[in-house]
Amino acid sequence: MEDDNSITKDDKEVALHYMKTLVDVARESFLILDANFRVLSGNPIFYQTFQVTPEQTENKSLYELGNGQWNILELKKILEEVLPEKKVVRDYKVAHEFEVIGKKTMQLNARQIDTVQLIILAIEDMTIKMELEEKLAEYTKGLEIQVAKRTKELADQIKELESANKSMVGRELKMVELKKENEDLKKRVKNGNGNHKNGGQK
Repeated sequence: MEDDNSITKDDKEVALHYMKTLVDVARESFLILDANFRVLSGNPIFYQTFQVTPEQTENKSLYELGNGQWNILELKKILEEVLPEKKVVRDYKVAHEFEVIGKKTMQLNARQIDTVQLIILAIEDMTIKMELEEKLAEYTKGLEIQVAKRTKELADQIKELESANKSMVGRELKMVELKKENEDLKKRVKNGNGNHKNGGQK
């Protein structure tokens, strides 16, 4: 961001005051930076989320905060390469391990305001949401595996029942055939005996 000599100190102070008033009531973390990425102000949510104080944060380079914890390659790329060209960065996710608060997944939104040589950086803590999404994905995957397993078991049981049913039907048909053959045999025997008796009378 190039310096603009036409911008007065009063202009910057008025803009900074206005921006601070807006971000102080925001629900996500905000930092207001100057052209050299020095922190001019942070909102209460930022200090609460990242467990730091204004004294530890303001008038210091963003990259030097927390013993260099904010010296994040992806963040530097956003601020130093993407933002100057695009002027706005939306919904850029960054994951980082902080010394005090542990791993955080952050969604960054940034805007470069050339008229007053300021950058406003919004940092939304997505950690809990991402953890829940990961757990849900794992649960869903496990559920799909159980459903597939149960479906296969049911399919195997159906095959067994179909096989048993075919076997039973086959036995019943065989019994019917044997019964019919038995009846036919009885009839032949009976008819044969009758013919024999008639032949004896003659």
